[in-house]
Amino acid sequence: MTDSIIIQKRPPKSPAAAGILSGFFPGAGQLYNGEPTKALLFFIIFAGAISMMPHGPHPFLPLVFAAFYIYQILEAVQTAKAINQKALSEAEPAQAAPPPGAADTRLAPRSGSAFWGLVLMGLGVIFLLSNFEIIDYDRIFEFWPVIIIVIGLKMISDYFIKKKA
Repeated sequence: MTDSIIIQKRPPKSPAAAGILSGFFPGAGQLYNGEPTKALLFFIIFAGAISMMPHGPHPFLPLVFAAFYIYQILEAVQTAKAINQKALSEAEPAQAAPPPGAADTRLAPRSGSAFWGLVLMGLGVIFLLSNFEIIDYDRIFEFWPVIIIVIGLKMISDYFIKKKA
């Protein structure tokens, strides 16, 4: 009688490592997860927030900075978990294609989101207008809660889209 040894495959990414790396240096967890563009974006946001801290009396800027810092850690952990989940689902046998003439009910995987691209474009336009002194930086910071509202709306729409699918 032979004993079979089952060797469990290690997950591709460690959520703990991603979170710890992001805690030490913003964007490092995203880089670990294989997302260099997001890592660069998070680092630029982090550096921009640090550079804006000493400029003027903005009492909520440190709170926004702290929220972003915690968010980028949690995002790195969630992305690592999603990578592991995707690796597990790819290891399972794929769904068979439907017979000829039957409707294909398999869902195509979604990739990317236009939301963050639009947010970056909007920020770029605002900062460009500010550089040409069309709008004032102080005026921009009065509307910072709009960012939180927009992100909340995005999260709610994602919830209903996933629920519908």
